[in-house]
Amino acid sequence: MPTSARFRPRRLLALATDSLPARAYLGLVALGVVVLFLAPDSPYAMAPALLTAPLSFLPVVLPLGAGTAGGGAAEVAAAVLYGGWLLLCALVNAAAFGALARRPDRAPAARPRRTLLAAAVDNWPARAYVAVVAAALGTFLYAVLLSPDPGFAGIWPLIAAAPLSFLAVAVSAPAEYSLPWLGTLVFSVGVALAGLVNAVLIGRLTRRIGGPPSRG
Repeated sequence: MPTSARFRPRRLLALATDSLPARAYLGLVALGVVVLFLAPDSPYAMAPALLTAPLSFLPVVLPLGAGTAGGGAAEVAAAVLYGGWLLLCALVNAAAFGALARRPDRAPAARPRRTLLAAAVDNWPARAYVAVVAAALGTFLYAVLLSPDPGFAGIWPLIAAAPLSFLAVAVSAPAEYSLPWLGTLVFSVGVALAGLVNAVLIGRLTRRIGGPPSRG
């Protein structure tokens, strides 16, 4: 494995701020936060959560978040915690863009495309993420193909592979009305591709944070 287990917060922050793609992404997230405050009831208010996916959707499975019941101090504390979580998610995603934008330390022996995809499987964080997406997608396929009541099983792969998985929903929706099996196939392939993109970003980020210092 080409990375060490040591986590370097300073390198994470540097990757999140020292490249144009990373800074542009943070600016887009900041714009989404402004829209959230100006138009909280607008569909665009979901922009910060979508832009910081998939990590921003993790609290969905936890009993906390901006909508935690209780009111008063409990609700304020939950909102602050959720806002801090979104900020951390934004920094991690920005660092992933920064890692992707940096040039490799040396010219790879393999073809660039093969080297890029290798980042999705040659480190434990990316492998763990791939396993989560595979489990979510497997649960969805089981519910749709074998269960008498699939319910909302599609929400799990949608969340696991966000934000690009939302494009899979948009592309598969027309096919769903004419041929349900085709809609399921298109959605599954789209989620798999979205998960692969996320895994590559996670792998590249893991290499940059865990590997030896380098100049990009």
